[in-house]
Amino acid sequence: MSILIKNAPYIITFNDRDEILENADLLIEGNKIIAVGQDLSLTSSTSLDKPEIIDAQGMAVLPGLVNTHHHLYQTLFRGLPEVQGMPLFYWLINLYEFWRHIIPDAVYYGAMVGFSELLRTGCTLTTDHHYVFPRGQSSNFIDTQITAAQEIGIRFHATRGSMSLGKSEGGLPPDEVVQDAETILKDSQRLIERYHDPSPYAMTRLALAPCSPFSVSLDLMRQSQILAREKGVMLHTHLAETLDEETFCLERYGRRPVELMEDVGWIGPDVWFAHAIHLSEREIALLAQSGSGVAHCPSSNMKLGSGICPTSDLIKAGAKLGIAVDGSASNDGSNMWEEVRRAYLLNHLRYKDEGLSAYETLRCATRGGADVLGRPDTGRLEAGKAADIILIDLQDVAYAGSHDPLVSIVCCGNQSLVDTTIVNGKVVVRRGQLLTQDTEEIRKKAHQVACKIVQKERGLKN
Repeated sequence: MSILIKNAPYIITFNDRDEILENADLLIEGNKIIAVGQDLSLTSSTSLDKPEIIDAQGMAVLPGLVNTHHHLYQTLFRGLPEVQGMPLFYWLINLYEFWRHIIPDAVYYGAMVGFSELLRTGCTLTTDHHYVFPRGQSSNFIDTQITAAQEIGIRFHATRGSMSLGKSEGGLPPDEVVQDAETILKDSQRLIERYHDPSPYAMTRLALAPCSPFSVSLDLMRQSQILAREKGVMLHTHLAETLDEETFCLERYGRRPVELMEDVGWIGPDVWFAHAIHLSEREIALLAQSGSGVAHCPSSNMKLGSGICPTSDLIKAGAKLGIAVDGSASNDGSNMWEEVRRAYLLNHLRYKDEGLSAYETLRCATRGGADVLGRPDTGRLEAGKAADIILIDLQDVAYAGSHDPLVSIVCCGNQSLVDTTIVNGKVVVRRGQLLTQDTEEIRKKAHQVACKIVQKERGLKN
């Protein structure tokens, strides 16, 4: 199918020349961008689908936002009174009691809720980090997430998360939600061989993601690294999120978290870390020099009181930096556009007048996130790149009086729903509404599943 986006006052490309085109057009054929420029017209097409012309007057056109870290199942555990106001370790300990009741329906509808929010707030490519596999439940949770992504139409990097270090062995999670290394590695290989698509424009990719230094063994970290590189997939984990984690690593291993990753071979362009808050100058330089990526999670870091990621220092050093919503139990939303705003504000809280510009922040959320996930085929608007595009309507009264479209997108506005989201050349959101699924049906079913799980755990405690 051909789509021609016409009359856009601003097309923010994030290409190698950092071009912002005014009064321009963008042409899509199939799943790729064919051209960006002035006075474009529809080409002859052999497709049976009728070409579409989108009038983009008053709109800013930019690449879809890229979410580099999430826990989709957590959309069912928002606003739990039992964990509000807690720091990470205590927050986790209390939530594990609820998460041990997760069932396949919870994984499916949790994913559908998260995907719906992401698409409506401008995200076209997301990853997820699912690491909770309760005993007695299906082990096919990742398959379920991939099915949900395919049905809703989002580009998806699933990760096979894992926890192997339970309380009985000095870890944080209860034993009933951890798995042995053999089970984890066998399922990891199965998922890679079944779903991972390394080709350009792939809609589904896999990565391996042991949860954290305090919930997996070092042997599993090593084995996962060996398997991932043998199969050509990326590696992901939480790292340097809190001072408690740093203390745990120093007391148990005599190493800081980043030093520990260096010891087990978890450094390189095929690795990205969530949070990366508590870093030394040497560690920042190491991440940059090795090509390792960072997923910055501003809302989660604020809510849990974890700290502020040294974003400007990472960028100055040359590190790859993306933005992420993180799990909805520590954020309470999967609002990618709002996360961009908070990333900008939190950066200025730390760096003041030397903070990132609106353009630099948006670059992290688009091209930066794509680079973190190893996707040079998306995250920018130019010929040959994937047709992952969003249109933001700047004609609302909330943008009146703003003289810069970039500042408008990052700092203004009363809501975070984009006008249009295009993924892989298909319009999946129009005028802020999801086209591929019924969001009201998703809401009802997701809430029913969530209530059953929470009531079950509360009933056991009473």
